[in-house]
Amino acid sequence: MLHGRRKTTSPNKPLFRYPLIRSKTTIIKPSTSKSKLGTFLVVASIVKSLSEPGGTRNFNNGESSLVSLSEPLVLQILRRSSLDASKKIDFFKWCSLRHNYKQSAGTYSQMLQTLCINPVVHKNDIFDFLASMNREGVVLESSTFKFILDSFIKSGNFDYALEIMDHAENILDKLNPDVYNSVLIALIRSNHLNMALFTFFKLLDSITDNNKTSIDAATCNELLVALKRAGMRAEFRNAFDKVREKKNFPIDVRGYNVCIHGFGNWGELETSLNLFKEMKEKSLFSPDLCTYNSLIQALCFNGKVKDALIVWEELKTSGHEPDAFTYRIIIQGCCKCYMMNDAIKIFSEMQHNGFRPDSIVYNSVLDGFLKSRKLMDACQLFDKMVDDRVQATPCTYNILIDGLFKNRRGQAAYALFNDLKKKGHFVDGITYSIVIYHICREGMIDEALELVEEMESRGFSVDLVTITHLLVAINKQGRKGCEERLMKHIKNSNLMPSILKWKANMESSMKDPQSREKDSTFMFPMKGDFKEILSLITNNKHSSRKESMDPWSSSPYMDQLADEAKSNTQMLTSSKGKRVQEKGIIVNSFDINMVNTYLSIYLTKGKLSLACKLFEIFTDLGVDPVTYTYNSLMSSLVKKGYLSEAYGVLSEMGNKKVSGADVATYNVIFQALGKMGRADLASAVVGRLTGGGFLDLVMCNTLINVLGKGGRFVEVNRVLEQMKRSGINPDVVTYNTLIEVNSKAGRLKEAHKFLKMMVDADCAPNHVTDTTLEFLEKEIEKKKQKQKQK
Repeated sequence: MLHGRRKTTSPNKPLFRYPLIRSKTTIIKPSTSKSKLGTFLVVASIVKSLSEPGGTRNFNNGESSLVSLSEPLVLQILRRSSLDASKKIDFFKWCSLRHNYKQSAGTYSQMLQTLCINPVVHKNDIFDFLASMNREGVVLESSTFKFILDSFIKSGNFDYALEIMDHAENILDKLNPDVYNSVLIALIRSNHLNMALFTFFKLLDSITDNNKTSIDAATCNELLVALKRAGMRAEFRNAFDKVREKKNFPIDVRGYNVCIHGFGNWGELETSLNLFKEMKEKSLFSPDLCTYNSLIQALCFNGKVKDALIVWEELKTSGHEPDAFTYRIIIQGCCKCYMMNDAIKIFSEMQHNGFRPDSIVYNSVLDGFLKSRKLMDACQLFDKMVDDRVQATPCTYNILIDGLFKNRRGQAAYALFNDLKKKGHFVDGITYSIVIYHICREGMIDEALELVEEMESRGFSVDLVTITHLLVAINKQGRKGCEERLMKHIKNSNLMPSILKWKANMESSMKDPQSREKDSTFMFPMKGDFKEILSLITNNKHSSRKESMDPWSSSPYMDQLADEAKSNTQMLTSSKGKRVQEKGIIVNSFDINMVNTYLSIYLTKGKLSLACKLFEIFTDLGVDPVTYTYNSLMSSLVKKGYLSEAYGVLSEMGNKKVSGADVATYNVIFQALGKMGRADLASAVVGRLTGGGFLDLVMCNTLINVLGKGGRFVEVNRVLEQMKRSGINPDVVTYNTLIEVNSKAGRLKEAHKFLKMMVDADCAPNHVTDTTLEFLEKEIEKKKQKQKQK
């Protein structure tokens, strides 16, 4: 045992001495030798003392206070994996209290890295150490700062990562630029997108042609993905343009895929196709399966399903195999565009190749069958879904209820609705909204209000969509007092007062008398008419594609589409324009959703002048119209015979680049051409549309009516063939129209043939059918009388 004090070292000699360590059995005095063995023994002794109960209290403080510590010794102890983090903290603090020792950046860094192994548990300790560094003037190393940020990001604690940045604010300018990748990821994942975007642009501005960027491609991709998910389209475009300005900024295949997918879903098909072409031209990396999936989805979204089907076949010969997502998007595209035969073919292929369709795929096909009036096929598919043990979701039942109502099976739909209510978990607010919409169309206002009350009692909030359905029905029937009754049923204290306030503001703005003699105001240019409709639709170039395709390319058809991107504009979207674009509380005094609602009310009542004035008021206030707004105005103008004004609305719609013409837009166009007696133009337009692969049941019915009244029965039969090829079953409106136009044209045999087809198809007649058949009987009787007179 060694006793006594050591002599004080001469001040001229450097201090490199070890403290005295007292264990429970002995006191170890390290030699002054710098040998590795001696250092190892000292470290082992200290670690042993720290590991025992008491920790640093096992040290002989009286003896050790006279001895200085060295950084290498402290680092070796802090690096010992066998030592618990709490013991290391205790030892670090013990060392910091020694008057002859000061912690360095290296020891702080080692301690912080140790704590960051479990950053959530040691969050407070990490912040304490950072505060201590600031007090002592110790500079935090860039690598350590990045390590801390990454540890919090990996553990999902993004707010803590941002808090770390606040603690290190005074050293950010001295950090390695590579650290900013972690900073950006922390900002993005904590949903501070505006701050992340500002930081990203600042770093991009520091890039010159001579230096490389400190931002890696993965961080850039994460920012673009976050912007896309947040729907920040302008910011996404800005970031995309800024990145492309920097020639030496790295963009990998995932970055291209993110941009192709984003621009495609926002309707900018030309940009997506050009990016695909750029990928191949750079030859840095070839398109992968994700690239093809993004392009197929973009083509389907923009109504170019036939092109998407060709690209789908091209994908299978390009060295890639379709995955479950590929099957899902191509099936969804076909179903949205009513190409049910193609959808079923791909659905079968999906199962044959070992992919199990999920509820999303089943829901898409089920929705397509019901909208195509293939009710039996829809029921069989639902049975197959149950047999395959695919769990039906509330969305599945919502599709079924809506489809049954649309297929004139209202009693079955309501029975299913009541049955689901008993089960509870299959009914949501959307289910109630669907049922309320359909019974409002039947004029059952009191029953709809009772459902609203029940909806609230079950805890479902009455949203703007539901209220809009009720307001249109109430005003259509002129039911005074129902709006107040509706307000009593709604417990949401913010939504209904906002609507009533909006109504009061709107009605006060409408008090000025209408000064114009005509129903419509001259808000739109009336140059030209629907005879020029073909100039608004791009020419088909399918005939010349085969000649210019490169047979050696892995994707010749996609190459051709990219070459034609600049000359092809979006003709038709696969999604219909909606009156109510979103749910929630009305923020502005004049909201586009409520404008569309009151436009519907006025137009339904035939008050075109008030509707036009309302349109003028809200456009002056800066509210941008949507597709539904233009379609509503055009439809009413056409019905009133104001074809020039309707064409002006269509022209403005194209000039303002509204989200794209939809099915309702083209239905209005066909109606206008029919009134003009230009069935030939309608036939030409439909030829362009079928090139894109899009005809729905309503559009087919409108075309049959226009072409039939124009005496173009060859084109009528072509439309029927197109319906058959696409997998769309004619409904009662189709048969009524076929019987009527043939009867009026004196084609009684053909009219009788379609009547027989209607009976064979088990298509239930309606009151229009009775009127049509009465006319047919009269025509048959007239023909018989003429034959007798001969």
